[in-house]
Amino acid sequence: MSGHSKWHNIQARKGKSDAQRGKIFTKIGREIAVIVKNGGADPVSNPKLRDVIAKAKQNNMPNDSIERSIKKAAGELSGVNYESCTYEGYGTGGSAVIVECLTDNKNRTAGDVRHAFDKFGGSLGATGCVSYLFKNKGIVEVEKSDNFDIDSLMLEALDLGAQDVVEYDDMCEIITNPNEHNTIAEGLKNSGYEILNAETRLVPDSYVDLDEEKLSKFNKMIDMLEDLDDVQEVYHNVNINDEEE
Repeated sequence: MSGHSKWHNIQARKGKSDAQRGKIFTKIGREIAVIVKNGGADPVSNPKLRDVIAKAKQNNMPNDSIERSIKKAAGELSGVNYESCTYEGYGTGGSAVIVECLTDNKNRTAGDVRHAFDKFGGSLGATGCVSYLFKNKGIVEVEKSDNFDIDSLMLEALDLGAQDVVEYDDMCEIITNPNEHNTIAEGLKNSGYEILNAETRLVPDSYVDLDEEKLSKFNKMIDMLEDLDDVQEVYHNVNINDEEE
């Protein structure tokens, strides 16, 4: 789930069952469909498509499935038209949650999302009720190597135009302006760094802590939301310990 570091979540997803992996591929396929429809089928001229192809490969989506999704979206194959919709609301403890969806039936999606909030003590809110607590940021995730030096990475990242560098046990997050992540990722890659992920996503201005009971309920709500076929991304402002992820 989208919390402090998304890489832990990506690692967890890689170990899921074939059925769950198939659901992730379906979500990525929908994302490709909308991105190609809006920006074209050439990843060179469509940076959003380039990003989602990279995400598909990070999640071990087969190349033929990626190509088929692109062709379907470009009209070479028959497909379903999806539209985007975003829901905002509150989890336990007043936590803020944003749910981004791609759907062919908004009524179904709204009902499913509302049910997940209601079941675990949350509530949907009006558009804009929590989005002001988040900023759109570029994120580049860099793996730590054996001879990793945080000072060297920070100097190089800032020189490339990054805003900040956050260190974790096994990786670092480079925070950039929106849509500058590809340029910085390419620069770091050319310097020998291993890039785990590069994307633009919503990042909360600050995080909130929940007690054990509320955190457990919150995690169940997020899991239920992420399991919905129509849900693409779930963002929130709750501190999630690695053990919880």
